[in-house]
Amino acid sequence: MPVAARSEIPQPVLKLPLKPPLKWAGGKRWQVPRLKELWEPEAHRRLVEPFCGGLAVALGLLPSRALLNDANPHLIDFYRWLQKGLRVDVPMENDADLFYEHRDRFNALLAAGKGTSREAALLFYYLNRTGYNGLCRFNRSGEFNVPIGRYKRISYMREPDFRRYRDLFATWTFTTMDIEEVPIERTDFVYADPPYDVEFTHYSQGGFSWDDQRRAAVFLSKHQGPVVLVNQHTRRIESLYLRLGYKVDFLEAPRRISCNGDRRPAREIIATRNL
Repeated sequence: MPVAARSEIPQPVLKLPLKPPLKWAGGKRWQVPRLKELWEPEAHRRLVEPFCGGLAVALGLLPSRALLNDANPHLIDFYRWLQKGLRVDVPMENDADLFYEHRDRFNALLAAGKGTSREAALLFYYLNRTGYNGLCRFNRSGEFNVPIGRYKRISYMREPDFRRYRDLFATWTFTTMDIEEVPIERTDFVYADPPYDVEFTHYSQGGFSWDDQRRAAVFLSKHQGPVVLVNQHTRRIESLYLRLGYKVDFLEAPRRISCNGDRRPAREIIATRNL
């Protein structure tokens, strides 16, 4: 008897990890293995990041639902355009003349109130990939003033690459507001990575002061769901978190302190509640 043909069984589609689309100072990809231990038992929850930055954590944990907030409106505008589908029609090359031409155009769009346009989002991506160390810095007039980086070669994403983020971002919400305005629900899993307790915190206008550090820690301490709060370790940060009832642990960051020849690994604090 002829052997019956096997029916084709569809294979499950795997969620492949995507790299963060931007270079971002202080990225937390190195923390993802530790965070997964905390997240996986709670993965039915919505992930909320009040300081989402370069999206290393969200892209590492791959929540089905997420609320991703940041004080930097240009960052959030870029993510919203990725969510809608970002068509690429500006030249992107590792060239000094082109870099400063694009930087001038980006600042002109901001001055004209067109900072949320598709062109501004594309230019923000280009400036991020081409600028020095992926920094995002603005002067007091609100102009982007990072100089060109020192890269021999840069790999820019093109339109097909951007489309991969559109599908993943479909169930994620992007917002830009003060932390105390973020609409956190009582069952949310909150991962918060505020700007470090160091002098340079001006990647968005207004900076991030010690009062902001305190407000963030106090606000999150009132949340009834799981909270993970990370920061560079300083004595006053540790004291603040302990005083508010967080459980405090420490991580050795891959970056190193470079002060007076000291090359010790930087120490980070990871504070948790309701876990």
